[in-house]
Amino acid sequence: MEKQLHLNLLASRPPMAGGFQSGSKMKMGPGRKRDFTPLLWSQYFETIEDVEVENENGKDVFRLYCSGSSGPVLLLLHGGGHSALSWAVFTAVICSRINCRVVAMDLRAHGDTKVRNPENLSADTMAKDVGKVVEALYGENPPPIMMIGHSMGGAIAVHTASANYVPSLLGLCVIDVVEGTAMDALNSMQNFLRSRPKTFKSLENAIEWSSFVFSVKSGQIRNIESARVSMGGQVKKCEESASNPSICNSISEGIIEEEEEEEGAEESNKKRMKEDDQEVKKESFYTWRVELSKTEKYWDGWFRGLSALFLSCSVPKLLLLAGVDRLDKDLTIGQMQGKFQMQVLPQCGHAVHEDAPEKVADALAAFMVRHKFTEFKEGFLC
Repeated sequence: MEKQLHLNLLASRPPMAGGFQSGSKMKMGPGRKRDFTPLLWSQYFETIEDVEVENENGKDVFRLYCSGSSGPVLLLLHGGGHSALSWAVFTAVICSRINCRVVAMDLRAHGDTKVRNPENLSADTMAKDVGKVVEALYGENPPPIMMIGHSMGGAIAVHTASANYVPSLLGLCVIDVVEGTAMDALNSMQNFLRSRPKTFKSLENAIEWSSFVFSVKSGQIRNIESARVSMGGQVKKCEESASNPSICNSISEGIIEEEEEEEGAEESNKKRMKEDDQEVKKESFYTWRVELSKTEKYWDGWFRGLSALFLSCSVPKLLLLAGVDRLDKDLTIGQMQGKFQMQVLPQCGHAVHEDAPEKVADALAAFMVRHKFTEFKEGFLC
């Protein structure tokens, strides 16, 4: 099976966004349609908080989404290009299972976090960010914290734990990121990023594209509910003027990439570009919040040596994978030696916590109760 690194992305080439109509609904068989209307964060989290942290250049402001009032803190770190909203549905589920508090964090340069140096996405800088946010929230006596990270966020969680930036750490959960498969896939990542649509006609259009990508890859529709709340953290309205040529070109480039090279195609392209140029002047468009292609110089630092770091962390560890083929040699040996608990959640894409939030919540709840970090909520049948 082909090994992949997704950075919260899929390796299969999706159709371009131009193929969908703004606000449209995907047909799912006779008489059935899907709703791609965005959902609000407040349907899943209780509060949002902007936390200021000091650095040598001034102050950075990190956006947090929070739920719960008692129990250990689940500190959630999202994957590359995503935001804390990717944990929305999972948060609602886990809070119904166990006594806990949830703090989902927009990492630097992601979501609604604002930092003075968003270009610096080194593993150590991001790990220090996590430690500073915990200190700003709780001072010198932080509560017990279970750190959970997906993909890039999983790597940052491991670096944070290894450096002891969260002194009250109870345990560590890493979701679908393994050094071996991650390093193998880096060479093809830029090709994938270039294959993505550069713009979307609307947020609904972006949600529909995301859902369709998952259906193409896995043969099943992604958790639409999660896409409806999380996609808003991945894209933003284009800030440039609607007549800015860069926007027109980005849409046109996407169209050109998808057309076959044959005689007469050039004329067709020009006509399509003209039509889209006229449409751009009338509509607003959405584009990616994070230009992942520009973060390439940090990819190696996120993942190289990750397995050894993970195994060296002294706290109880849980590794959740979408497929057993993702295990590399070091982790295979470590798993056989009982150095961490592993669970494979089949029939999921890379965004396991979005595809199957209930399965991830069940696995994490059982792990935390087993280690006496917390208790099941009264009335919950495990």
